[in-house]
Amino acid sequence: MDDALALLTLQLEWGADESIGVEPVDRLRPVEASPVAGSPVAGSSAAASAAPRGLPVGVLPPGSQGTQGTPGSHGTPGERALALAGRAATLDELRAALAGFDGCVLRDTASNLVFAEGDPDSATLIIGEPPGREEDRSGHPFAGPEGQLLDQMLASIGLGRGELMLTPLLPWRPPGGRPPSPGEIAICLPFLHRVVALVKPRRIVLFGATAVRAMLPQSQLRRRGPRNWVEGTIPGMPAALAVLALPGLADMLKNPPLRRDAWAGLRLLRRAIDQPPTET
Repeated sequence: MDDALALLTLQLEWGADESIGVEPVDRLRPVEASPVAGSPVAGSSAAASAAPRGLPVGVLPPGSQGTQGTPGSHGTPGERALALAGRAATLDELRAALAGFDGCVLRDTASNLVFAEGDPDSATLIIGEPPGREEDRSGHPFAGPEGQLLDQMLASIGLGRGELMLTPLLPWRPPGGRPPSPGEIAICLPFLHRVVALVKPRRIVLFGATAVRAMLPQSQLRRRGPRNWVEGTIPGMPAALAVLALPGLADMLKNPPLRRDAWAGLRLLRRAIDQPPTET
């Protein structure tokens, strides 16, 4: 029993998120009605013809809307995430929506939900890479060695994390610390966009290539860098925001010379904070 549990735990750490049978299943083959006489399925030609090809009678295809259930309880995981995030009027409501969202497999292997923290009235939002081991254990963003480095960097320009808003790119740690898949990022992105819309920052600082690629449009990727701000368009925001892309904190721990680029970006951030907001 102990060996079986250890094997299952190892498989979860490696990223297994579903079980498969011994024999392959052709899911594109039309499902035939049961030939049993008197069966409600057998002889129900109208129901069979109404069902999409390849799906059992009564099963809704991905993305379709049912007639029962609460809003956001049907559709693809991405559609459900968009609906749930859009209905959240506060950060607390958004956190609760995330805690109850079962459309992302990362939730099944993570220890804790890692949500945004800090000053919700801050004009600066910092977005980091997906949670690591320490974030997953504690449930707080920017924990462990990466968090200590961030605190040192902020202190070097006279800031503390309590003066800013901080959030990871994803609310759950990918198993084993592997890179998240594009599908996982796409499912979770509506919740992050809603964080931005609720906080309403004037500027965003991105740490790490994964966060940069997820948040900046392709046309902006070539122009981003630690020495210049770029404009980023976030769904739910009425205007583009100033976005600064910096190296990932984990990368800076492994490759200290990257901190030179980060220092250039931090000085830009300090000047932006000190500059009085323009009247609109």
